[in-house]
Amino acid sequence: MAFHFYEPAKGHGLPHDPFKSIIAPRPIGWVSSVDAQGQRNLAPYSFFNAISADPPMLAFSSYGYKDSVRNIEATGEFVWNLASRNLAAAMNQSSASVAAEIDEFELAGLTPVAGTVVAAPRVAEARVAFECRLSQVVRLQTAAGGQTNNWLTIGEVVGVHIDERLLVDGIFDTVAAAPIMRAGGPADYFGIDSDDRFQMKRPG
Repeated sequence: MAFHFYEPAKGHGLPHDPFKSIIAPRPIGWVSSVDAQGQRNLAPYSFFNAISADPPMLAFSSYGYKDSVRNIEATGEFVWNLASRNLAAAMNQSSASVAAEIDEFELAGLTPVAGTVVAAPRVAEARVAFECRLSQVVRLQTAAGGQTNNWLTIGEVVGVHIDERLLVDGIFDTVAAAPIMRAGGPADYFGIDSDDRFQMKRPG
């Protein structure tokens, strides 16, 4: 078996960074927030995941100190919205690099709905949304202790909205929710198909 080996600091020598394809698929952190003056912001982040169940917590990483991070540090709140297949184009539109005063909800043709326990709005069209309170913002460091331009935002989920049609006998139907995820090449997304489902129970 032949292996392509590289040291990331020296470059990967490939057309596209394989790190972003191998750790895959990556769910999308579609984050809505407001600044101190109430200006709305909505942006997707592909470095995102759940990191704790008790209490429920999630995290996303931003390359650069972007509006989402700034808003969340200022207000202590945000919402994660499920990016599903039917909302893919709108999610992609909300990723546009625009001025802070541009409302990405309007830009993407989406409907903001006031949060129940946080001030940040959720996407009305999203079939799941997690209202979150800020736990930490961490500027990531290299192994040598140097600062990077990556900012990890961690939030505790304090409110959950689920479209009841996605609950089958009380169990969330992941396939029916049709989440989309990043992987592969620079423009590749993936979905979930019921044909790919298999089950394993923990031993013992």
